Amino acid sequence: MQTIGERLEDARKKKGISIREAAEATKIRGDYLQKFESNHFDIGLTEIYTRGFLRGYANFLKLPADRILNDYAALGRGEIRPRQPSREIYGRMDISVSSAGEPSDRAAPPEEGGEEPAPARTAPRYPRNSGSALPSGPDPAIVFQYMKIGGIAVLVIVLVIVGRSLFTGKPAARETPASAAPVATQPAPASGATFSLVALDVVHVAVYRKIGETEGEELFKGWLAKGETKSVAWPAEVYIRASEGGNLKIEIKGKRYDSEFRGNGRSALPEPIR
Repeated sequence: MQTIGERLEDARKKKGISIREAAEATKIRGDYLQKFESNHFDIGLTEIYTRGFLRGYANFLKLPADRILNDYAALGRGEIRPRQPSREIYGRMDISVSSAGEPSDRAAPPEEGGEEPAPARTAPRYPRNSGSALPSGPDPAIVFQYMKIGGIAVLVIVLVIVGRSLFTGKPAARETPASAAPVATQPAPASGATFSLVALDVVHVAVYRKIGETEGEELFKGWLAKGETKSVAWPAEVYIRASEGGNLKIEIKGKRYDSEFRGNGRSALPEPIR
């Protein structure tokens, strides 16, 4: 003899539908239907809902729901109301057959000379195919709260970006020493000894007449661009000061000499060669 679950499963497969399709048609959760077909009826709901879902599934599969519920009750899972006995009323036979768990809607009239019977109890109504009544999906209030927080965060980011674009000015372009024209405080004499300053790269140079260990008269002071040559008077022994000695060469009578220092420093040039 087949069990309840086997009968449900066979009927569903004969109809050629899946558990998912049956769940959508009956509005009963698919895991409940799967448990019914596996003869597991502990689905975490009260007995009235379990019986209601079982009846609804049996009706959907065109199975006798009363027999399914009787077999379910035989497992000790529910109460079966006894059939109402046939009774003779006013010389005729009124046969009423009640299905298990559902009393007849028609109550027998009271017998003559007897007391009026107590009204028949009505079985509690339960929603058919009420699987959709169970809560599912995220709580809308929680979803709205997260959306609200996300919107505020996006607004703050936009305000920060706009504020930076409004209050952050474009920095002024730095003037590089290369753009500064060399300034000569004293031009080279028309006659007399001279030497040349040759810039290998941008460099600031100052030339002074040497008086003992001090710097006397200023003969030249200014910036030299890369590749620029500057002729300077050479009246006597002089001091040559540069911002970067490695960027400067000294040219005397067509021959170039390296600076005696690297970085910011000073060197002495002896008496001119006549």
